[in-house]
Amino acid sequence: RADCSGHARASTPPPRSSPRPRVREMAAALGSAHQLRAAAPPALRKRGKKTLKASRALPVVRAASTEPKIESVAAAVPSDAFLPDGLYCVDNTQTIRRKTRTVNIGKVKMGSDHPIVRQTMTTSDTRDVEATVAEVKKCADAGAEMVRITVQGMQEAKACAEIKKRLVEDGYDTPLIADIHFAPKVAMMVAECFDKIRVNPGNFADGRKKFEDILYETDEEYNAEIEEIEKIFTPLVLKCKERGVAMRIGTNHGSLSARTLSRYGDTPAGMVESAFEFARICRKHDYHNFVFSMKASNPLVMVQAYRLLAHEMYKLGWDYPLHLGVTEAGEGEDGRMKSSIGIGALLLDGLGDTIRVSLTEASHLEMEPCTRLRDVGHKAAEEKWGVEKFEEKGRDFKDFARRASDLPVQKEDDVIDLRDRKS
Repeated sequence: RADCSGHARASTPPPRSSPRPRVREMAAALGSAHQLRAAAPPALRKRGKKTLKASRALPVVRAASTEPKIESVAAAVPSDAFLPDGLYCVDNTQTIRRKTRTVNIGKVKMGSDHPIVRQTMTTSDTRDVEATVAEVKKCADAGAEMVRITVQGMQEAKACAEIKKRLVEDGYDTPLIADIHFAPKVAMMVAECFDKIRVNPGNFADGRKKFEDILYETDEEYNAEIEEIEKIFTPLVLKCKERGVAMRIGTNHGSLSARTLSRYGDTPAGMVESAFEFARICRKHDYHNFVFSMKASNPLVMVQAYRLLAHEMYKLGWDYPLHLGVTEAGEGEDGRMKSSIGIGALLLDGLGDTIRVSLTEASHLEMEPCTRLRDVGHKAAEEKWGVEKFEEKGRDFKDFARRASDLPVQKEDDVIDLRDRKS
């Protein structure tokens, strides 16, 4: 089980003299949001007739792929990029940033060789060019290094070209990201003017918004839809490669496809495999200017998914950067707490290259907590925050459960009956 810092803890508590993570320093940086409590396992979730019967992540089962095995790509990957099987970060007792490639988004460089990038998302109607331009400027002035804009249809896509033009004319070169759902044709259009495209593997190819609850009983049925996705997604990959446009393959726990749910349920394993299906298409066409994200509104599910993603990438020798965020975190203290728990834990794992604190507030207000988290991540990595080395015994990072423990020993002179649960 992980402690509140996100690092693995030994099954036996270390001596009191052992150095602990700098919790007070983090609390000062994050405010009351870092007053964390142990999280219970996620409730069993139901989706149609499918029921997730356990919180344990299923192993990622891959469809037939031409991807080379990890041994065959070892020569092309730095030796320090490989980890023993079962790990998801460089050191689970110390903050060391995971080594990644550099992804270019307009003027911004993202990856382990660069500072953690802060971003936010507009809330104005994209068709209102004046309002969107004003909001992007306000976010950039508040410190946003990238700004995402939702692009639902062709009217919004046409407005995007004017938004970009107006910002450049006014001296703002902040990279713009198009948020795409259900609309491959819209993505193709906006790739002509924006710096990055976010696609959701759960619904990118579902242009009719069917949301059907389908049971895929055979591998043939399952793989047939992957072939259809490749036909729809490949033109965007080639367009982004040609124009130097970046991409985020952004899985969301709440919008997995019926096909993924049929095989994996709404599990972190399903989230990872959903993203990998799209990544394999990118790699097939030698396009590597992309990042991953594994967002969920539950910080526990979010952390579990990102750790599993990092673990699977280590096994494959992949080094793509990570975008961190807790989706629909909320507002006020609650929203800041949820983001601090999820993003903060992963930053202390050394994972994460760009972050967004998702609040139901004005978009520029996200930058203050976002900056605090970024600064904590940088300081933790620079000073290598952590604990004494210990031998891991029995903990599986893919399984989140309450720690078993014994009740205190009752002494004769104790005033309170420690074993009386009613007291």
